[in-house]
Amino acid sequence: MRDSGRLPVRALQIACLAIATEACRTDRGPGTRTTPSPVVVEKVYGGGLQGGWEDYGWARRTLAAGGPAEIDFSGHGGWIVARPGFRGTVGDLTFRFRAPREHGDFLEVRLDSLRSDVFPRVRLEARHRADLPDGWSEAVVPARELNPSVLPFDRLVLRAHRDVGQAPVLVDGIGFAAAESSSSAATPGRSARPIHMTVSCSGASHRISPATYGIAYDPRLDGQAGHVWSLGIGARRWGGNPASRYNWEHGRAWNTANDWFYENVNFTGDADFTYEHFLEANRSHGVETALTVPMLGWVARDTESYSFPVTVFGPQQGTDPQRPDAGNGLSAAGKPLDPGPPSRTSVAAPPETIGRWVAAIREGDARRGVRRVHSYILDNEPMLWSSTHRDVHPLPTTYDELLERTVSYASAIRQSDAEAVIAGPAEWGWPAYFFSGLDAAAGFRLKPDRRQHQDVPLLAWYLRQLREHERRTGVRLLDVVDVHFYPMAEGVGGAEGGVAPAIAAKRIRSTRALWDPSYRDESWIDEPVRLLPRLKEWIGENYPGRGISIGEWNFGAETHMSGGLAAAEALGRFGEAGIHSAFYWTYPPPGSPAAHAFLAFRNYDGRGGRFLDFSIGTRADPGTSFFASRDEAGTRIVAVALNFDPEAPADVTFSLGSCGQPETVRSYSYDGGAGFVPSPPLSPSTSQFRRVLPPYSINVLQIILRQAGASGYNRDHRAGQ
Repeated sequence: MRDSGRLPVRALQIACLAIATEACRTDRGPGTRTTPSPVVVEKVYGGGLQGGWEDYGWARRTLAAGGPAEIDFSGHGGWIVARPGFRGTVGDLTFRFRAPREHGDFLEVRLDSLRSDVFPRVRLEARHRADLPDGWSEAVVPARELNPSVLPFDRLVLRAHRDVGQAPVLVDGIGFAAAESSSSAATPGRSARPIHMTVSCSGASHRISPATYGIAYDPRLDGQAGHVWSLGIGARRWGGNPASRYNWEHGRAWNTANDWFYENVNFTGDADFTYEHFLEANRSHGVETALTVPMLGWVARDTESYSFPVTVFGPQQGTDPQRPDAGNGLSAAGKPLDPGPPSRTSVAAPPETIGRWVAAIREGDARRGVRRVHSYILDNEPMLWSSTHRDVHPLPTTYDELLERTVSYASAIRQSDAEAVIAGPAEWGWPAYFFSGLDAAAGFRLKPDRRQHQDVPLLAWYLRQLREHERRTGVRLLDVVDVHFYPMAEGVGGAEGGVAPAIAAKRIRSTRALWDPSYRDESWIDEPVRLLPRLKEWIGENYPGRGISIGEWNFGAETHMSGGLAAAEALGRFGEAGIHSAFYWTYPPPGSPAAHAFLAFRNYDGRGGRFLDFSIGTRADPGTSFFASRDEAGTRIVAVALNFDPEAPADVTFSLGSCGQPETVRSYSYDGGAGFVPSPPLSPSTSQFRRVLPPYSINVLQIILRQAGASGYNRDHRAGQ
């Protein structure tokens, strides 16, 4: 690992203090657009709102008659303009703006409507801009990026995709070009590429865990949870920063940590909602539960307290708009304030408290005759506690503290549930696989904590110590190694990641960090990550027999096909690797490409059609991916084929080899439209058949094998085992 790269946003505050990084500088570079200004046919704003367009809010703004709009984009602010009932067909969006250079490229634009359609969020980049001599820039955003499916819309949103200062931004000349003159007008597609995809049934296969298709649960999004059941998910994870401070005895008390002013809250607003409702909802839908249990040592005492009252600590850099006395813990000058006693918001939660929680859950299970928690996760991202929960844990977490807390809290869980599956350490990302919070604070070049522990990477050392604990005591405290993974390349990650062609292509490539030892990560990491093989090696060397869980993951741009393809690729790789579980953060938006990635594996036909229980080997040409599964009898195969090319179809020859001859083949294709589109069934005369996969598409093949082929498959399968 390199010591001098850029850290992800969530650790940027530490990184900018420890090392000089490009991410700490935000100056906007010159625009690179060379295309001419489009002719506007639908005026939205020019010295005032035009043509029936209306101001729908939300940031502080001034719309002076005859002048540009002045908008304060601080605090991720934005502006919505709408034309109710608009049904026109338009092309590229254009507008002019003047912003402080230190804002950098901060703007994001998207269309919207009252329908359930999901429009891409397009981040304004240098390629969209042509700079003018007077400090203004003219932006042109192609319609193919804003509205690739040519859906009806009636509103436009301009928003800051990251925090900027309060200096006003001037915006004027907003309008749309004609569709027929747009730079996004339809162009002839490239001819189909010949591609080969092969299924191999002669090797050993393994069962795919339903928890591979898990999603996270975040109480802050509880109102959006309804649609997730239709995705066919296999598990839900109770987790995130608030879970570190959940008070199970109170039932409804959480703490928002530094995500929102360190406040105690009842997220759901429901007096009856407790962890029991979460467990019961999962049980009633046949979904496994992964439950994060606090080992931070403190949990919320109520639903009203907060850690940095202005009346106690004085003026602060930010306060809750709805609760002005609740500060963000930074002085007006931006300096972290020394926290007061944890008891201001919290009560102690020692290991015996968690042991009582697990015992209460098992008592409820006994009454119902069913296990409701399938794994317990040891807290959340402990190497970030001094940042996320610094009001109760201001000092950076060390190697020794992580081990001590793991031993004490996992022992309490094991005493209350002898058959519990325990997962940890739920670390947040690449640096925390190798270094402690103390190392991060001191600087990775110095790594004082790691040096005191034989210079062994944190995860490897952690596993070695827990193996030694089991050898010494006979008590197993860890069953599953749990880590979080997000792509680190600039502009790729996050639900609102960039969708420019180069970024979209990089997003799809970045999935190779999960498995490909030849892929050098295109970020500050700048070396092969090969996450799943690396974890298997560390487990094999230090504590054999542990499973793997990717407790949080997301490749960004959920509403863009690149995000959907990346999610489908990740789900395929997780099943192929045979891991214990994986949990998408948080909910794929309804109707989005990311949601369709889950549907491809769990409900592609809307009637429960899914990837089957056993993973089998595949091969596919570059620019595509191919994953296959079979049922226990070996009579059916369900495969997922991905075409990563945004322009060219893939003319695929599928070969089933020793799997046998297909009796029927049904295929379903999704390329960003309303859903999976079925094709007429095939009845091939050999073990090969062809299908053309659309550009940028997720495709499902449902194959019924002839009985003779199935028998041959079973013979080969037994030989492979």
